[in-house]
Amino acid sequence: MKKMFIVGILFFVLSTSIYATAHVPYFEHFDFSEEKPFIVRKMITQSKAIYSWLENDSVNPCEDIDVYKLNIKRPVRLYLELIVPVIDDIYEDFVPWYALVGPGLPDPGQTLPFDIIEGYGAIVMENVEPGTPRETFYEPFGNKSYYEGPIFKEELNETGIYYVYCWDPYKQGGDYTIVIGDLEIWGPLDIIRALIYTPLIRRGFELHLQ
Repeated sequence: MKKMFIVGILFFVLSTSIYATAHVPYFEHFDFSEEKPFIVRKMITQSKAIYSWLENDSVNPCEDIDVYKLNIKRPVRLYLELIVPVIDDIYEDFVPWYALVGPGLPDPGQTLPFDIIEGYGAIVMENVEPGTPRETFYEPFGNKSYYEGPIFKEELNETGIYYVYCWDPYKQGGDYTIVIGDLEIWGPLDIIRALIYTPLIRRGFELHLQ
């Protein structure tokens, strides 16, 4: 009984000290396509970091488009952010875009590499041009630096199914992280997930570098 109490105290201290300002981590274990998108099953506002990548090959250079599905059941302030890891000069020119697609959104005013459902609109979050200097920041959770990317932070008043599409218009491809939500909310399963994934992230196992 005493050992269980000590283990519980250690678990609590570890979890609160390390993850108090972190995102709940997820990996792209399979391609998040339109047919099989990443589904946000929990609170939309809970801060989640999905470590993903846009595949590139010599036959179909970066035709990969990742899709995330959100069920907005009530008006909500949605936060989205796309960041790219700083790894030597490998991703210096990797500047992926993303778009929020859903009901009540405006016409995007440009051609997109995917079809929009009839009656839906889109807000396109463009990144900088390749070669443009970007600000970086250090993220202690994964012990990595990241290039800053476009941030979406607006109220969504219309309910329904929304989608986030991520792609690379310059067809380079690479690793990126999409952040959905900005409230640090942690349940027991979230802490367990973080305890499992954090060592992998800190050792670079989420990356797809050859």
